[in-house]
Amino acid sequence: MQKLKIKSITTGVKVPVYDLTVSDNHNFFITEKQILTHNCDYLSINAQAVLRGLMETYAENARFIMTCNYPHKVIPALHSRCQGFHFEKLDHTEFTARVATVLVTENIEFDLDILDSYVKAAYPDLRKCLNNIQMNSIQGQLKIPNAQSSGGDYRLEMVELFKKRKIREARQLVCSKARPEEMEELFRFFYDNLDLWSSTLEGQDEAIVIIRRGLVSHISCGDAEINMSATLTELMGINT
Repeated sequence: MQKLKIKSITTGVKVPVYDLTVSDNHNFFITEKQILTHNCDYLSINAQAVLRGLMETYAENARFIMTCNYPHKVIPALHSRCQGFHFEKLDHTEFTARVATVLVTENIEFDLDILDSYVKAAYPDLRKCLNNIQMNSIQGQLKIPNAQSSGGDYRLEMVELFKKRKIREARQLVCSKARPEEMEELFRFFYDNLDLWSSTLEGQDEAIVIIRRGLVSHISCGDAEINMSATLTELMGINT
C-alpha cells in the first residue's frame, strides 16, 4: 500500500490518498471521505458482494465511485446503489482528429491515408493507436505501418492489404495470426469499416449481410478459422 497526497478539487487542500494495488489490474484509491474503485468489473462476484456491504455500512460517511469497462460484469446490487454515467466512445472523425493533433504537437509529418490505416487498425483504442504511431514515427515522419515495426500487431498489415484490395493475402494473414477469441471482434471491425469492401452504398449493404451471416455462423461453426476464411472470400466477391 502506498500513501500519496493529492490536491482536493473542492477545497484545494492536499489530502492523504491510499493506493492499494491488487492483482488483475485493479486499484482501490481511498481518501478520507471518498473511495474510488478502478476497474470494479474485474472484482470477483464475492468481492463485489463484500463491496456492497461496505457501501451500506459507510454510506453516511463516504462516497463510493466505481469505474468499469464492462458494466454487465457488475452485479445488479451494485448497479442499484449507484447513479450510472456512460461515456460513449469517440467517433472515427474525432478519434482521427485527436491522433492528428498529437502528431502535429510532436512535429511529426504524416500522410492522411497512412494515418487512416493506424486509426482503422486500433479504433476505438486510442492508447493502442498512439503507441503504434509512436513506434512508427521515425526521423520526424510517420511511416507506413507493418507488423514487424509495430510490436507484431498484424492488424496494421491487415488494414494495408484490405485497402489495396489484396483480400486473399489479408485472409491468409488473419487466419494465421488471429486467435479464436478475437474472431467476434474482427467481425465488428469489418462492420465498422464498410468502405474497405465497397465504395458504393449497395456494395456496403451487401457486405453487411455477408458479415452478419458470418457472425451467425461463427456461433455454431466448429472451426472459427474456416468460417472466417469463408466470410472473407464472400467479401472479396463484392463489386467495388
